[in-house]
Amino acid sequence: MAKDPGPQVKNDEQYEKLREKGVSKTKAARIANTPNSGKKGGKADKYEERSKQEIYDKAKQVGIEGRSKMSKDELIKALRNS
Repeated sequence: MAKDPGPQVKNDEQYEKLREKGVSKTKAARIANTPNSGKKGGKADKYEERSKQEIYDKAKQVGIEGRSKMSKDELIKALRNS
């Protein structure tokens, strides 16, 4: 590491990588201090790749009203806007 950013930064390694990419000190510190810093998500299938029944079940779980009369595209839109 080049320089110790100080005790206020919880993930020094991530902070340094962000700074090398040109991210400001403030933004790099904010990102490096998030509780789930460095963890990735995005493993769920896209709504378009799921069946209408799967999307309907998700809409039911979330509590979207009028879901029984919605098309697959309408369900997707409602989920994304909820």
